Amino acid sequence: MAVLHKSKRLKKELSLFQVYALATGVTLSSGFFLLPGLAAAKAGPAVTLSYLIAALHFVPAVFCMVELSTAMPRAGGIYYFLDRSIGPLLGTIGGLGTWLALILKTAFALIGIGAYVGLFLPEFPIKPLAVAFAVIFGALNLSGASKASKFQVILVIGLLFIILDFSGFGLLHLKAKHFTDYFAKGFDSIYATAGLVYISYMGLTNIASVSEEVKNPERNLTLGMMLALGTAVVIYGVGTTVMVGILPPAEFHNNLTPVTAVAQKLGGSVGAIVMTIAAILAFFSVSNAAILSASRYPLAMSRDHLLPRFFRFLTKKHRTPKIAIYITVALIILCLVLFEPTRIAKLAGAFQLLLFALSSLAVIIMRESHLASYDPGYRSPLYPWMQIVGLIAPLILILKMGIAPILFTIALVIAGGLWYFFYARKRVNRSGAIYHVFANLGERRYIGLDRELRGILQEKGLRQEDPFDMVIARAKFIDAKGNVAFEDIVQQAAVQIGHRLNQPVDMFVREFLNGTRVGATPVSHGIALPHTRLPMLEYPELIMIRSKQGVVVDVTDDLLVDHDVDNPVYAFFFLVSPEKKPRQHLRLLAQIAERATDEDFMHEWLDCDCEHEIKEILHRDEHFIYLILQKETRTASIIGKTVRDVDLPAGCLIEIVHRGDDVQIPRDDTVLMEEDRLTIIGGPLGIQNIHQQYGEETVTMIL
Repeated sequence: MAVLHKSKRLKKELSLFQVYALATGVTLSSGFFLLPGLAAAKAGPAVTLSYLIAALHFVPAVFCMVELSTAMPRAGGIYYFLDRSIGPLLGTIGGLGTWLALILKTAFALIGIGAYVGLFLPEFPIKPLAVAFAVIFGALNLSGASKASKFQVILVIGLLFIILDFSGFGLLHLKAKHFTDYFAKGFDSIYATAGLVYISYMGLTNIASVSEEVKNPERNLTLGMMLALGTAVVIYGVGTTVMVGILPPAEFHNNLTPVTAVAQKLGGSVGAIVMTIAAILAFFSVSNAAILSASRYPLAMSRDHLLPRFFRFLTKKHRTPKIAIYITVALIILCLVLFEPTRIAKLAGAFQLLLFALSSLAVIIMRESHLASYDPGYRSPLYPWMQIVGLIAPLILILKMGIAPILFTIALVIAGGLWYFFYARKRVNRSGAIYHVFANLGERRYIGLDRELRGILQEKGLRQEDPFDMVIARAKFIDAKGNVAFEDIVQQAAVQIGHRLNQPVDMFVREFLNGTRVGATPVSHGIALPHTRLPMLEYPELIMIRSKQGVVVDVTDDLLVDHDVDNPVYAFFFLVSPEKKPRQHLRLLAQIAERATDEDFMHEWLDCDCEHEIKEILHRDEHFIYLILQKETRTASIIGKTVRDVDLPAGCLIEIVHRGDDVQIPRDDTVLMEEDRLTIIGGPLGIQNIHQQYGEETVTMIL
């Protein structure tokens, strides 16, 4: 699975707030509405401290999951990370185990509604209702991640509003005597209780499994998960303080509906009803988000041939994994009918702790592999000490959870291992990044991973600081005439780059031809991307060459989707970047490749009449405008002015001045002349204002 074709990718629909809602919604359920009473029986009034200790243990896992998610935003989350870092055996164990754990968590959440509904309707049949809601949430997920997450937003907004009102009002009525003998249970008991309530935070990282569907994942995943963690810490800290301060120990300890009990004391039956509604919203939220997350694990494993291929089938309209959702919901219903989810679901906590430890190990492996294509948008701090703590702390908590969770974890590991050895091993031929670490020690490596990560770079796109617009604006375009050989194309590009950089032409010829011979030049869809990095460069340079008759180039493809080296190449992009910025170089290269795979690209490329039209089809939408200064047009007012005197909207600037055949980077005192062609870069609103100000007859917008 080097690069997913666009038709096989899940839609990028999830915004920052939707990510936040999904992550928050799966966190504020049993940890707030069920566990505090059980935890208080073990830790006493210091139960709040147990929640904070659990959060501290959870921080390394969140940081590592954010880093891995922004580097590899793929469906499957922890499965994908373990598979690509440690290998398919651990990936299979992690994927199957997490899928099962989420199924149990969903069944537990649906049954958990009964603890609160039973307060008012003790004879109401809970399991049939839980089955009905499983079907409803499954149908909602079939309509797409966006609709499921919009419903999640409504649930979370309502839930947060009620919890904040509950907490704020409760803080005004605390009883100090309930906090006496705060450490009476002893620190060992308080710390052991942290292992119990640790599961309250576990759902937060499940958002990684839908990272492929997140718009701008480097920003939205990072902020969404961090904000969700902060929200959970505050709500658990304040909420448990209110419960301790309102309920006497005899009423609080082992109470399965502590929130409703507090609300009953504060607001009578009305308060109890409101908080019961909040609890139901919380469990609905968990069920909806858990089905969304769980269904992505079999999808991802099927893509990698670890599960049967039917799991990867997508609906045509919404591109959701329909078979994976069907089977996930069916297994949830099976758990509801045949088992007691409230008992089994708790056992899965130790397995998830094991996966959190392995996620820290995955970050260490990916970093030490020194893969240039491993390019996370967020890097967890304090490396490697943060990861070492993240590796050890969950294992300590597992040991304190008792023998049953440990045995359940061992059973999941054995089951996943057996599936790999008897079904999956003969169907896969890849290794993880750990072999790149071995390569640094003189052992073997798996080249396919680097290609796959380059493909992910292509899908993620540029970062805000990447100078793609400037590189395109400065690029030199050459229209090659007649029948030419690839060596002639390389010579023309080398002459232009050598002239610009005042470097020997032969050096560039050698770099480009050598890269082609070893298969480092991607070729597909009628384009070729010869590229290299050099130590003397400060800024990237690009030469674009068009051959309408086509040139056959005998190279292999490590970035684009298809291998079609027998077909002629019509578009050449020679990219040279600073050696000190390898990841930026790959992102620039990937952005060109992503644009070139569009169905309309080659038609537009061959039909363009001039250089600025060529550049238009490569620029990012609405970030670029091309202005020609001519008399008797609205641009005449600019002629004769210095750059500093040109009134442009905020955030816009004149990046390039084309004067005849010269390309200039203007200074503030550069005087603009008639027939100058200005490349202006800015935000969409500013570019639109310039277009309206100077008129369409002299402005070319990017469509």
